[in-house]
Amino acid sequence: MESVKKAHQRFRNYPIILGKCSKAASTYAICVTRDFNVKQSTCEKEFLEFRNCLQQAAKKMNTKL
Repeated sequence: MESVKKAHQRFRNYPIILGKCSKAASTYAICVTRDFNVKQSTCEKEFLEFRNCLQQAAKKMNTKL
């Protein structure tokens, strides 16, 4: 049951982590919604910046995503 408690705690941290990356998230969202025919690599740069921000925020909080 300890693993379940840890998973619940990680889920509770998601809004905090996302809040710390709001600028990168909005940049990525703008890129994705710019065109109706989004291809796989269309917003790759923005996605990588968003993912990196999430990973760094999680690392600073000593948690996993």
